[in-house]
Amino acid sequence: MTQCDCNSQKESLESQVKALKDLIEVAKAVVSTLDLDTVLQAILTSAMRFAETPAGSVALYYDAKRELSLHAHSGLTADFVKKERWEVTAGGLTEQVLRAGEIFYIEDTEKTPFFNNPIALNEGIRSLVCVPLIFQERIVGILYLDDFAPRRFDREKLNLLSILASFAAMAIHNATLHKRTKLLAITDSLTGLHNHRYFKQYFRQEMARAKRYHKPFSIIMMDVDDFKSYNDSFGHATGDRLLELMGELILQTIRGVDVAFRYGGEEFIVLLPETRLDQAILAAERLRDSVQNGTTGRLVEGASRGVTVSIGVASYPENADKMDELFNIVDSLLYQAKRRGKNKVYHQESLQIPTT
Repeated sequence: MTQCDCNSQKESLESQVKALKDLIEVAKAVVSTLDLDTVLQAILTSAMRFAETPAGSVALYYDAKRELSLHAHSGLTADFVKKERWEVTAGGLTEQVLRAGEIFYIEDTEKTPFFNNPIALNEGIRSLVCVPLIFQERIVGILYLDDFAPRRFDREKLNLLSILASFAAMAIHNATLHKRTKLLAITDSLTGLHNHRYFKQYFRQEMARAKRYHKPFSIIMMDVDDFKSYNDSFGHATGDRLLELMGELILQTIRGVDVAFRYGGEEFIVLLPETRLDQAILAAERLRDSVQNGTTGRLVEGASRGVTVSIGVASYPENADKMDELFNIVDSLLYQAKRRGKNKVYHQESLQIPTT
């Protein structure tokens, strides 16, 4: 064997050892946490470094909807990543990856007839690797590694990427399971809203945030009018179904940034970050209308009538600058709304000028 051959073998061996060391570091990164967003960013950062690509993304795959959801990205423009969800396009690259369940790569997009994704072409992506993330024979996501120039991908590294993909898919599964478990602990099983325990934690957190950044913050508290009479008339099972419907109507009516809770029994709370009193009053009126119209238009099985709600609204800093004080005010306003006729929205000004 010549000296040249020995050197070549040595370099090849060193390259393989380095690749394996890199892979071990990647594996450590992706199994080091149960936080889903942290896991996905670790997967992406490690894989980009391993494959030496300047850009990439990770999307989770939802088989029931045939839909992908972008969760992590790097090196891509705001225009490219602004579409956070998309359906799988028939005949496209992603569909081929999902169908084959294997790593797929393109070394020059301009010479690949089926690659006609206008967003990716406009981004200037000229070569890419798509790595399906498979756990127990089910694809849970896709890792995309992108380059802005044509290139030849190292076949040995592509093979090692499949091992990385196994670690990544397992980490995603574990993180998703952990997230679901945490969510169950703070969710009311009947209505699907957050529970009383989480309300206390979130209320304290949002109040502190409002004070720190000098932002307004509002709270809406509502109670189903004459719920005991409803239960007595139609039975507790029908009453439970009404509370389920209440959860649906509240979630359909509030904004994405608002957070709803079942405070207890037939009482509900909505916290509205960065929301002034006048805006919160409008939101409360929308909720009142939604419940009145929604429960009348969608009568719960076993019931011959819908329900209304009484609502109190208060805001920081307009009504109070302490958490307990703000809560006591909104609780008192709810009581006033019930005492003065029900199916009303009350705030502090309405105590002087009753609403009609």
